[in-house]
Amino acid sequence: MNRFILNETSYHGKGALAAIPDEVKGRGFKKALVCSDPDLIKFGVSAKVTDILDKEGLAYTVFSQIKPNPTIADVQAGVAAFKESGADYIIAIGGGSSIDTAKAVGIIINNPEFADVRSLEGVAPTKKASVPIIAVPTTAGTAAEVTINYVITDTEKNRKMVCVDPHDIPIIAVVDPDMMSTMPKSLTAATGMDALTHAIEGYITKGAWTLSDMFHLKAIEIISNSLRGAVNNEPEGREGMALGQYVAGMGFSNVGLGIVHSMAHPLGALYDTPHGIANAIILPTVMEYNAPETGEKYRDIAKAMGVKGTENMSQEEYRKAAVDAVKQLSKDVGIPDNLKDIVKPEDIPFLVQSAFDDACRPGNPRDTSVEEITELYKKLL
Repeated sequence: MNRFILNETSYHGKGALAAIPDEVKGRGFKKALVCSDPDLIKFGVSAKVTDILDKEGLAYTVFSQIKPNPTIADVQAGVAAFKESGADYIIAIGGGSSIDTAKAVGIIINNPEFADVRSLEGVAPTKKASVPIIAVPTTAGTAAEVTINYVITDTEKNRKMVCVDPHDIPIIAVVDPDMMSTMPKSLTAATGMDALTHAIEGYITKGAWTLSDMFHLKAIEIISNSLRGAVNNEPEGREGMALGQYVAGMGFSNVGLGIVHSMAHPLGALYDTPHGIANAIILPTVMEYNAPETGEKYRDIAKAMGVKGTENMSQEEYRKAAVDAVKQLSKDVGIPDNLKDIVKPEDIPFLVQSAFDDACRPGNPRDTSVEEITELYKKLL
């Protein structure tokens, strides 16, 4: 049996922000806690939403105590801010950090027995749906607006907690490429490669099936055609990435990921490495490692990425073509090709154990071990 969960309502395309007031009024919401991060407030990105709320006379309080890799303390502060504000719903504006924080806050408010944020790790047996969330992504990568996952950093243990809960999914996603137009090239590249990693890992994960494959292959195609343009801030590229990352999210949220993500998570926790960059560096090496357990799927990946003549290639050729296409895209958007400037060799045992214990690891198509993950990290140096 396969289960598939999607958010209730989503709006896509230029001008989608205009739908927010009607949704708020139609659902009878009274006051929002607007979750965003300090930079988005500083540079006026969040104001694209709050200006609309102001114009429509809709009440809100802003909470912006959110770090790029949100922490347990950030969530606790958000819970306190929600209670103090008198809000009855959340508008999350930002990338995965803001939306993930909003998810954790919303779950705890309606499930106070999980006030200890660590209790949410894994598949928490919550009973009630989160406080209603309207998610407005400003990056084209995490697809947090359509997934049942969120990630919170435990700074005391230097690890990221992957939380999976169908109750946390935002009820409304507003995916407007105008919200992404101010992203710098480096962030566009990193989040875009994160989206590609979601699509590729989701396509080959153990849980993949017909419905998820449909989303993932289309996402690979859209992202491959759009990311270079998005990095150059071309409108078509921005629109393509806004859609492609969402399509990937619809898939991987339901079938899981693999060891690219489990190896990337501890890099963010220990070194604060941007998640998309970690994924992009690790992805080709892990693709090579996973190839023996992927059947003909790399032929499909190569074709979706624009490689010609895949139907006439041998298995070895199309697998190499898929990996090479990923490497070329990553290079074209300015991502490093190794971890030597990030990882300290003495930290490898900690990174390996964290990766092996990560919730994404069991979904990997190839069963792995501490020893093999160690070799993968070393190869990336």
